[in-house]
Amino acid sequence: MMLVVLVLTSLALYFAQRNVAATAERDLRENFQAEISSLHKVQALRHAALTERCRELVLKPRLHAALEDNALDLLYPTAKDELRDLMEDAARKREGVNSLQARFYRFLDNSGALIPPPNPTEVGQLSREAEAQLALKRLPDSQQIGYVLERADTIEGTMNEVMALPILSTETGEVISALVVGFKPFEVVDKGEGTGLKSGIWVNGRLHLPPLPKSAQLKIEDDIAQAVSKADGAQNSFKVTVNGEPQLLFYKPLNPGSLFPPAYEICVYPLANSIAQQRRLSWQIGGAGGLLLLLGFVASHFIAARLSVPVEKLAVDSEQNRAQRRKAEAALASTSEELERSARYSADASHQLKSPVTVLRAGLEGLLNREDFKPEVYHELSGLLHQTYRLTGVIDDLLLLSRMDAGHVEIDSKPVNLSELIEEWLDDLGALPDSPDVKIEKDFPPELYVAGEKRYTSLIVQNVLENARKYNRPGGRMRVKAANEAGNVVLVVGNAGRPIARDAQKYIFERFHRGGTRSSVSGHGLGLNLARELARLHGGALRLVRSGDDWTEFEVRFRVLHPVPAAAAEVA
Repeated sequence: MMLVVLVLTSLALYFAQRNVAATAERDLRENFQAEISSLHKVQALRHAALTERCRELVLKPRLHAALEDNALDLLYPTAKDELRDLMEDAARKREGVNSLQARFYRFLDNSGALIPPPNPTEVGQLSREAEAQLALKRLPDSQQIGYVLERADTIEGTMNEVMALPILSTETGEVISALVVGFKPFEVVDKGEGTGLKSGIWVNGRLHLPPLPKSAQLKIEDDIAQAVSKADGAQNSFKVTVNGEPQLLFYKPLNPGSLFPPAYEICVYPLANSIAQQRRLSWQIGGAGGLLLLLGFVASHFIAARLSVPVEKLAVDSEQNRAQRRKAEAALASTSEELERSARYSADASHQLKSPVTVLRAGLEGLLNREDFKPEVYHELSGLLHQTYRLTGVIDDLLLLSRMDAGHVEIDSKPVNLSELIEEWLDDLGALPDSPDVKIEKDFPPELYVAGEKRYTSLIVQNVLENARKYNRPGGRMRVKAANEAGNVVLVVGNAGRPIARDAQKYIFERFHRGGTRSSVSGHGLGLNLARELARLHGGALRLVRSGDDWTEFEVRFRVLHPVPAAAAEVA
């Protein structure tokens, strides 16, 4: 039986850790997509502003006159006056106000070739290599987006985002030229307070991502090229290693269908913190599983010892009792088959529930349903079953606290009847076998609605009431009061009993803290911490009001949210 418990517990832990890993990866990708979505919204607003500004420029009548009269020698001098506000100057560059200012501009002739400027310093300096990238095979019919990388062989290389807008003849409406304007691309500024997201641009097989060392950029350029060739223009992501650390790399096309070479936005997101957090959670589950395994060994040893007693007695019986012994052995074999079927059922349940505690609990409950054990055996089994429920609470609380620490718990606020939850938990706590004989004073209306999610609100109420019950004294009293105060619902729970030491009061909401004069009561030091964190998630608070003179009192605040009347809901 010990082997069965070992196998079942190991399988349950394996599947539980797999579930934790899958959940952690899903939460990581959701956080990453949220970061990317925010970045894309800012980029969309910037592109809209740049497009509107460039469209105004191509409608300037003086530019049309120079092009239609074929006075190309006057084109750039004329454009200098018309585009003066568009170009960035040294003062603006120093102030950092250049996100909508151009770095350079050029014109294309009717064949798409570049019209060289007479004075490049007035229209923005560009290398010959970069100017060659501005020429197009034909004039565009609509706005085109492209990216030009200068000094691609150095980490200080400059990436330019270019917009090519067609210039139409005022007489025929045909495209006679194009204005190409270069801007500084949008960049993510990492101030050390965010998630470490870095962005860059990949074009013509070269990556421009200044926050990464040049060696790291060269190392992942081939990976990006392979991924882009397989993605067929779609956005996607994959994992890479940069400077020995795992990163999630996301790529998305920036100019699909453009006459310029295809360019991709590259975003790199570090995974080190998420992996470390996942490992911590795995260690916590592993520790709980080890404790569960130890309890399983103790239980299996105890049950095996009890079951072996009648077998040993039958082994020394006389020849006349062999027939009876065979019957007993047959009954024992049937019992073993029954236990094996129960174990298989428990394994299936653990696979579905992803909880090793459920496996042990199902086996213990199955043994309690039998009728061939001595009373002391049932007493021992009941004690072990109670321990599994305590372990379930510890594991559930740890998992919930870990998810809250990671920011993955979101509250779907709906109207919750707080009075109904209080009544239910008072009934449940009063029915517990170890519940002290206390007098309960209740003062709250039958319907008192708060904003929250019912399962989490119920957990807050459970922990506060259970705390008052556990630390009460025999024959004491417990007072539960709730009322609407200035837009908030205030729940006050008080209990008689030994007060909390003054020097320990400031630590009572800390995780695993069970100090002072109250440490003799059973518990794991998570209830008040969990209740306070959940109250904060609901927009409320939990605090210790007072503790002294044989009386301790806690206060929980909730936001009010009245339910929608049935008639109004039908009209809506």
